[in-house]
Amino acid sequence: MGRTGDDMAHTGPSTARAALADAAAGAWAVRLDGVAVTVHRAPVLRDLDLRLPAGAVLGVLGANGSGKTTLLRLLATLAVPSAGRAEVLGHELGGPGVTDIRTRIAMVGHFPALYPQLTLAENLRFVARLTGRSDEAADRALAAVGLAGAAARRAESCSQGMARRADLARVLLTEPSLLLLDEVHAGLDHGAADLVDHLVGQVRTRGGTCVLVSHEPERLAGLCDRLVRIVDGQALPEVAQ
Repeated sequence: MGRTGDDMAHTGPSTARAALADAAAGAWAVRLDGVAVTVHRAPVLRDLDLRLPAGAVLGVLGANGSGKTTLLRLLATLAVPSAGRAEVLGHELGGPGVTDIRTRIAMVGHFPALYPQLTLAENLRFVARLTGRSDEAADRALAAVGLAGAAARRAESCSQGMARRADLARVLLTEPSLLLLDEVHAGLDHGAADLVDHLVGQVRTRGGTCVLVSHEPERLAGLCDRLVRIVDGQALPEVAQ
């Protein structure tokens, strides 16, 4: 798979130090108390409680429309609670300082976070410059996910699997303290399935926290510390069958 986490570690030491500091302090990476989120005036999450320590890996299950993606958007600071209190990486959502933690959060959603007219290399190098990293670090991240040979290809001409790999390269590059994956296995070719496990392991090793959403329990069972299911807007412990 190319370079390991140790090889990539020099690209973002401040992020790694921040994650390890959180873990050492025993801080909650995520703390939700009675949180509600309304989307277009419709309640999606209701009275949701959740605690995630630094270093945890949580799997989130649920039917389509249950609120899984809304939960990830909340944790990514892209949504604000309509009720309750939400704290992510030590900052209360809706309060001052939230923008400061966004560079420590990476989210891989249903659609690739790529500029279609740019090449894969240009996309990754743009992220590198925004986060204080080098072009060489961006190139290494692409190589690590098997895209070195496609670096000059425009994102709009890439397959779904290639675009997904490029999104995972962004995670390798930015070394997040909080990694949010929404149905990340969808569109990945079989050879890239282990890459997700590798990325989650890297984040955990640095003291970071991961939240993985899926509707397939078997995808999450061996990767996560625990599973919850979103039912009626609440996170309920998943009971093994």
